[in-house]
Amino acid sequence: MSMDTFRTANKSDAEAIAQLVNKAYRPETGMAGWTHESNLVSGNRTSVVQVAEILSKPDSVILVGLKSSEIVACVHVEKDGSYSHIGMLAVNPKLQGAGAGKQILAHAERYANENFGSEKFIMTVVSLRSELIAFYLRRGYQKTGAVQDYPLSAGVGTPKFSDLKTETLEKRSNPAFERDGAKARRPSI
Repeated sequence: MSMDTFRTANKSDAEAIAQLVNKAYRPETGMAGWTHESNLVSGNRTSVVQVAEILSKPDSVILVGLKSSEIVACVHVEKDGSYSHIGMLAVNPKLQGAGAGKQILAHAERYANENFGSEKFIMTVVSLRSELIAFYLRRGYQKTGAVQDYPLSAGVGTPKFSDLKTETLEKRSNPAFERDGAKARRPSI
C-alpha cells in the first residue's frame, strides 16, 4: 500500500491522529492488524489533548501519511540536541503489513535529517513486542541495552503485567557519509 502524500500535522488533525494511534496500538477485539499491544497494555495510548501538546512543542512534529486525503499513518519526531526521538508510529490496522510502516518511518528519518540535522534516531519500544522490535532491527536500528520500567506516569495506558519494561533502540544517521560513500563506490568513467 502506497500513501499518496505526506505532510506535517496541525492542531486540527489532533482528533484523527489520536483515534488512529489508539486503533493501531490498542484495537478492539477483532480489529487488530499486524501488530499491537492490547495484550500487554490497557487504556488509550494517547488523547486529543496529548496530541495537541506534542504539536505545540518547539522542534516537535507529527508527520502524517495520507491515502485519498485520509490520515492512514503517523509518526512523532522530536529534536533533542543532535538526536531525534521517533515515536508514536501508527498505521491503520486495515492497512498494516503492506509497507506503510516502512514508508512513514523512512519519511520520519528523512525529515529528521533534513529539518533537524539529526545524527541519530532514538525510539522506545515495549520490550515484549518482539515482532515490532524485529521490524525496527530490519530497518537498521540496534538495541542499546537500556531497559526501563513502563512509564506509568506518562498517561499512555496501564500495563497488564507489573514488571512490563520498555527498551531503547537507536540508529545512527550520517547522510553526508552515505552520500559520499555512494559516490566513492561508483566506478570511474
